[in-house]
Amino acid sequence: MILKHGDVGSEVASLQARLVSAGYTVEVDGWFGDETEKAVIRFQRQHGLMVDGIAGPATLARLDPASTVSAEKLLSEEDLKYAARRLGVQLAALKAVTEVESKESGFLPSGRPVILFERHIMYRRLPKRDRDQLASAHPELVNQKPGGYIGGESEWRRLTRACALDRTAGIESASWGLFQIMGFHWQHLGYASAAVFSEAMHRSEGEQLEAFVRFIKQDKALHQALKDRDWPAFAERYNGPAYARNQYDTRMAAAYDRFRAVGRIS
Repeated sequence: MILKHGDVGSEVASLQARLVSAGYTVEVDGWFGDETEKAVIRFQRQHGLMVDGIAGPATLARLDPASTVSAEKLLSEEDLKYAARRLGVQLAALKAVTEVESKESGFLPSGRPVILFERHIMYRRLPKRDRDQLASAHPELVNQKPGGYIGGESEWRRLTRACALDRTAGIESASWGLFQIMGFHWQHLGYASAAVFSEAMHRSEGEQLEAFVRFIKQDKALHQALKDRDWPAFAERYNGPAYARNQYDTRMAAAYDRFRAVGRIS
């Protein structure tokens, strides 16, 4: 769930009530206006969360006393500041990309990383001597065509079965975490093995951000576009030539402006 400026309803009222219980002054009126946004920003700053004024999974989890989400797994403001320094980019620019390009959360309710298993990648990553036989026996896991997606926790059932066929190829054939970095990039990004990459993705959203930073640094043109805040160039290189259809560039530009404004809210 994500609650943001302009939202209305009982879920917003519940958020406001939790903010009041946490000691923040806000009217419980079911409208996510300026007052609620400022309270969320102050709560995020106090608890080391990504400061964006949006009540997403991490913020809501920290506000819920019954939540079992580990604080150590959540993306923090310090994670983002460190990543921005390493990339030599404005913090607001990195946050804009994070908001538009990342998933709502890097972890599922089970505590496992968000993944999407790609059966056509599995076909390519398997040894040539095995792929056709396995494709015939397990077309839902090994296939020349994309598809078979189930989503959510169910993707782990697919990955577990794929890893039983070939663990490395299975890990390489999934996209992982907040930024959905494909596992087959592990060597290119400096991980010792596919298994080591998987272990890092399990540890925290901060580690998932680390994989994204390495991915950006390996592509000079992509890195420069982010430094220059050239959103069309960044989106075309990161999302592909159809980026404009989903307005990735304009959404990042708007998010950047909003994050600069959020940074000025005390």
